[in-house]
Amino acid sequence: MSCWEYLCITGAAAAQQWTWTTTLALICAYSAFQAEHPLVLQIRQRRSWKSRFLIWFAIYGGLAGAIALWLLFQLFQHHQQYWALWVIGGVAIVAALIDGVSVWQRQQKAIWNEVITFAAVCLAAPFAYIITVGEISWQVMGLWILNTLFFSSSIFTVKLRKMKSPSVVPSLIFHSVATVMVIMLWQIHWLSAISASAFGVVLLKFGLIVLNKDWYCNTKIQYVAQLETGSSLLFLAIAALSLLPPQLG
Repeated sequence: MSCWEYLCITGAAAAQQWTWTTTLALICAYSAFQAEHPLVLQIRQRRSWKSRFLIWFAIYGGLAGAIALWLLFQLFQHHQQYWALWVIGGVAIVAALIDGVSVWQRQQKAIWNEVITFAAVCLAAPFAYIITVGEISWQVMGLWILNTLFFSSSIFTVKLRKMKSPSVVPSLIFHSVATVMVIMLWQIHWLSAISASAFGVVLLKFGLIVLNKDWYCNTKIQYVAQLETGSSLLFLAIAALSLLPPQLG
């Protein structure tokens, strides 16, 4: 499964149920993320229009938009918190516009843009939650922040491989600030203790990288990918299980 699929699953786990509308949310999220790729490729090919990129963008974007509007109508019809879906959709569109401008200016690899991109991808969890239960909660927003912090951590570690003189200081600052944020979310009850503890996977991965920095900076990329994938699956498994009712979790 892809990252966004697991994020949808964490949203469904927070809702503690899976309905046919949850499946539609999964399809909608998939289509939206698929639409982004041909759009980015077209922006990079700014000097010429590529019909295949525009066609695939129209297909996936149109499907995502149609499903989103239908789900919005369903929430409105049942007098549920449809405004939350407007907010998530608006944030996702703004993030897509920022990413598009960044690609146009060849700044798509900037840290700030990658953090925004991860934050947008992690909206899949509250999106699935809202579609499933028809409302938003502070706890699922805490889950969104937790997911964003986790996946953003890879930005700082992976960039170590791209530096001529890699320094762990930026990564250390990010992980310290992120840890404080997770503790605060736990203290204000936006996260349960077990959900917050899932962030320990990030700290464990970061510790291993710091202790083996030379290996990490010089090893083959597939080993880095395996480390990132393994830590992501472990994190999402802990986060999802922590959200299930006691008899299932």
